[in-house]
This record gives sequence, structure tokens and C-alpha cells, in this order.
Amino acid sequence: MNANKLLWEKGDFTRIAESMRESGATLVAKLDITKNLNVLDLGCGDGTTAIPEAKLGANVLGVDIASNLVAAGNIRANAEGLTNCTFQEGDATDLNGQKDESFDLVVSIFGAMFAPKPFDVAKEMVRVTKPGGRIVMGNWIPGDPTLVAQILKISSSYTPPPPESFISPMLWGIEENVTERFVDAGVPKENIAFARDTFTFKAPYSPTEFLNNFKNYYGPTMNAFEAAEKNGKALDLQNELETLFISQNKSLDKNTTDITATFLRVDVSI
Repeated sequence: MNANKLLWEKGDFTRIAESMRESGATLVAKLDITKNLNVLDLGCGDGTTAIPEAKLGANVLGVDIASNLVAAGNIRANAEGLTNCTFQEGDATDLNGQKDESFDLVVSIFGAMFAPKPFDVAKEMVRVTKPGGRIVMGNWIPGDPTLVAQILKISSSYTPPPPESFISPMLWGIEENVTERFVDAGVPKENIAFARDTFTFKAPYSPTEFLNNFKNYYGPTMNAFEAAEKNGKALDLQNELETLFISQNKSLDKNTTDITATFLRVDVSI
């Protein structure tokens, strides 16, 4: 089995995605979506950005490696009456079902960064984008002090070392690495732009309950807790993450969650 597929089908990322809806729509509002624009949303989950894109009139194809998230996305699109938004299973490293130069805009927000073979991912995104089109990525930044980068950093400290061939998804959050990958895919360096942006997680429950969603439904954190349990360190991991979540919460009500995380926005002109 594909290890990346197993990771993202392991839990139920929709439980996390529920806290991302508002920021997903806000991000999409900045993308200059126009009616009938052909959009590929890659690593789409259950449609955090794909659904808002379709609501603005784009023809959206959401592609994700996790079959459970694809099913959840189609349910959401149907519930919204969006006939211009469909979800299907696929691998960002090999978009073999998509023709060259098919999309005006390729979007991947915290999605394709987690696929292995990053140079293949860049090449595939470039291949399916029309001349004059754009690629927009949102990638977490290694070492950043805000939530998700710290969750992944803390979780990794409780898990066994990855195989030597492993390439950290967090390298997509370093400008030099991103530039190298897209230049290798044939994009002129001057066509690649970067900006720091923020994404806010909002939930009508406490940071501790929000952490429990990561513990029970987010593949990387689930793996960390399983490894920590075997080593008798599950309580240490729980305490470390709980301190993180509570300290990052900006809500004045301790029974609600409002946590902002910083990410690297990548804009590539084809």
C-alpha cells in the first residue's frame, strides 16, 4: 500500500477541516476566481478551498489521495448543489488522469506538500497548468513558532526516525527549495513569488478538545501518540501539545478555540 495514502486515510481529517472553513474561504477570495475558470485543487481534503472556489463560479476538480476525504468532498458538494465541483482520488506525484495544460489555476493548500517525490509534484503541477495560468500553494514553514509547524515538530520528536530516503514535507516551506523544484520543472525563477500569510483555526470548543481531534483524527499526530504509547511517553506528548494549544489560543473564551498559524504562500506564473 501507498504509505502516504495510508497516513491520510488513517484518521478523519474532516474533523480538523471543520475548523478551517472560514480561513479557506478567505484565502480563496484572494485568488481572483472568475466564472468558468478551470481549477485543480490538489490535496483538497474534503473541499476547504475547493468548495469556495466552486461557489465563485469556477469549474473545480478536487484531487486527494485519501478515498474517505474524496467521498466526504463529494457529499459536501452535492449538499451545496454544486454541479461545478467534483472530487476524485489521485496522487500529486503522478496526475496520470489529467491532460497537459488542462487548468487555468492549480491550488494546493497544505496538500501536495505532504506527497513524496517533491520534484515530481512540481513537474505534475506545471504540466497540467495552461500557459498563462497560475499555481498557488500554501505550505507550513519549518521551525515556525505557530501551531501546525510546532505540532509536526513535537510529534516527530516522539516517532522513530524516518527512512533515509524520506524527504520532509516541511521543505516546501523554504523558499530556496520551492524555487529549485519549480525551476527544475521548467519555470523561470522570476515567475516564482513568495509571501507570508496566516490561516486561522476556529472551533466552538476548548483547545484541549481541539487537540483531541488531532490526537484521534490527524494521521501524523495519531502516529506520534502510538509511538509514544509504546515508549511510555504518551502523557509527556499529551502535556507538551496541550501546553502548545492553550498558549496559542487567542480566544477570550477558554471554551472556544481561535488559533492563527503562519504559512508560506507560493505563487507561480506559467
